[in-house]
Amino acid sequence: MTSKIIIEDLKIYAYHGALPEETLIGTYYLLNVEVHADLWKAVGTDDLDDTINYAEINEIIHNEMKVPSKLMEHVAGRILKNIKMKFPQVSFIKIRITKTNPPMTGEMHGVSVEIENQF
Repeated sequence: MTSKIIIEDLKIYAYHGALPEETLIGTYYLLNVEVHADLWKAVGTDDLDDTINYAEINEIIHNEMKVPSKLMEHVAGRILKNIKMKFPQVSFIKIRITKTNPPMTGEMHGVSVEIENQF
C-alpha cells in the first residue's frame, strides 16, 4: 500500500535566477513536495522510526534553497535526489517550486517548475 506525505506551500526567501539581480535581491518561493512510501507500519506502531520524518524533508528543502542556482529545475532536482538518498524507501517524489515574483511583465501569482520521479 502507498501512503503520502505532502508539504504544502512552504514559503522560503531565496536567491535563484538566471539574471544577476535575482541572486542579489531574491524573492519568495513556494514549495510543494509529495512523497509516496509504505507507511502502514507506523499506523500500528506510532513510532517515528517507522515513517518518513517530514521535519527532515523540510530541513533538506531549506538547505537546498540556500544554495543559489540559475534554474529552479536544478534546485528541484537536488531536493529530489537528497530526499531519495535520506529515505530510500520512498517510491515517488513530486516537487513544485513557484517563484512568486519573477522578473517579467504581467500580473501573476508566480511561475512554477514541477518535477516528479517514480522509483
